[in-house]
Amino acid sequence: MPRSPEPPGSLRPQAAQGSGRMGQDQTKQQIEKGLQLYQANQTEKALHVWMKVLEKSADLVGRFRVLGCLVTAHSEMGRYKEMLKFAVVQIDTARELEDADFLLESYLNLARSNEKLCEFHKTISYCKTCLGLPGTRAGAQLGGQVSLSMGNAFLGLSLFQKALESFEKALRYAHNNDDAMLECRVCCSLGSFYAQVKDYEKALFFPCKAAELVSDYGKGWSLKYRAMSQYHMAVAYRLLGHLGSAMECCEESMKIALQHGDRPLQALCLLCFADIHRSRGDLETAFPRYDSAMSIMTEIGNRLGQVQVLLGVAKCWIARKALDKALDAIEKAQDLAEEVGNKLSQLKLHCLSESIYRSKGLQRELRAHVVRFHECVEETELYCGLCGESIGVCRATGHVAAPTAAAHP
Repeated sequence: MPRSPEPPGSLRPQAAQGSGRMGQDQTKQQIEKGLQLYQANQTEKALHVWMKVLEKSADLVGRFRVLGCLVTAHSEMGRYKEMLKFAVVQIDTARELEDADFLLESYLNLARSNEKLCEFHKTISYCKTCLGLPGTRAGAQLGGQVSLSMGNAFLGLSLFQKALESFEKALRYAHNNDDAMLECRVCCSLGSFYAQVKDYEKALFFPCKAAELVSDYGKGWSLKYRAMSQYHMAVAYRLLGHLGSAMECCEESMKIALQHGDRPLQALCLLCFADIHRSRGDLETAFPRYDSAMSIMTEIGNRLGQVQVLLGVAKCWIARKALDKALDAIEKAQDLAEEVGNKLSQLKLHCLSESIYRSKGLQRELRAHVVRFHECVEETELYCGLCGESIGVCRATGHVAAPTAAAHP
């Protein structure tokens, strides 16, 4: 099954504006040549072809399209800073074209680039810019992807109610436009959402739904969709305590990630493997997996991923009664969590610190973390206004509420 860069839009205007050393037909041929190389896993050769187009072609539409390929390819390789660079150039090209559809697509790529770099406030700002562009014929097509990116950013900030609203909006777009690919991606994000709010049955249901969509409609899709669904299933199975099933799904996802050089997914799978081993009490095996995950997370710039790794490491040290080492990991994680603005991670870290300082009998430090824990709950607006519940999702209203035992599992 092939993989292919899938820029957010598939707008292909009939006429190109501008001319140069490479004609429009030749530009198109070179772009297609790059796509064929990319589909054959000859990534560096594909990038070389596309960069040549960028250097030589004066065809603005061709340049815009090749920039979209470069953005998506660098995203899949985890080269997020390069992804952002090409997204910025694409914005400039869209402005030269003076076409609102191109501008919408390029702003979405800019939003996605910042999402990958954990710049969640910027992502939300660029998504709002997308939604504010009037009269674009791409609006119906790309609106769902804008809502998905916005939902991911809200989730990155632990703004759960806003995240859920955005995901539901993206799902409506997918259904209204019969867009099974978008629905698959939204289901994976919903899996992550429900894992974070501790509704583990739904955390499993949605990636299973994504896997079902891949099975029913994904014959010609990139394998990344199967890999994504298997990874999110692995996370949910682990949280439900089904460690054998979690390992099987994670191995399947990792196999695809290695096959296609998908560094971001490799890092997530390594983190999941480490968590599975930690859940089994096999800390000797967990530690090197966490180290490998951290190495890739640092390389690609996934700061929120680094926080999750450090959380796992801290729990391992606590299990070994090495509390000072646990506090070192927590301190590093806290700095990163505050940088990206992820309140749930901060809440979990304060909860872990609270338990450590309680066992050490250090009352002043204990009180400080108790206060910060409750501040994080308030900042994320996680208590239900009707019943005051603070675990999972309030059954009375469906409102999202925070886990109070945030450090576990």
